Amino acid sequence: MKLTAWPITIAEAKRYCRLWHRHHKPPVSGLFAAAVAPFGGTPCGIAIVGRPVARHLDDGWTAEVTRVATDGTKNACSFLYAACWRACRALGYVRLVTYTLKTEPGTSLRAAGFEAVHETKSERWTRPSRERFDEAEPQQKIRWEARAVA
Repeated sequence: MKLTAWPITIAEAKRYCRLWHRHHKPPVSGLFAAAVAPFGGTPCGIAIVGRPVARHLDDGWTAEVTRVATDGTKNACSFLYAACWRACRALGYVRLVTYTLKTEPGTSLRAAGFEAVHETKSERWTRPSRERFDEAEPQQKIRWEARAVA
């Protein structure tokens, strides 16, 4: 099955994310979004790319895939990750990051050329100086990166 990608609005991607993402709500915002579908078919997945959530990664050269949601269509996830990386490179970004739960295998990311580079701690966002509400129990995550070759 041949898949095709096209740009969609952040609002459209957020609506799709609400329907299909397994464990997160849509992100608040993003830089751009992409949809994927079998050639001539209805969308079977979306990806939203934004600025990195971790402020030490927000260097102006790095973007982050903040959400990918699909209906389970084969190869849709890896197709979206690869399409987002091509778009980021075309815009001048040199690194694209994303995260998976430690319990997820990352097969789609490997297929799209990403490498696992860091394992996060299982921490809450709340701090004594700034309390925040966590919707889900914190879990360890793996940070994946695609980097431009110099």
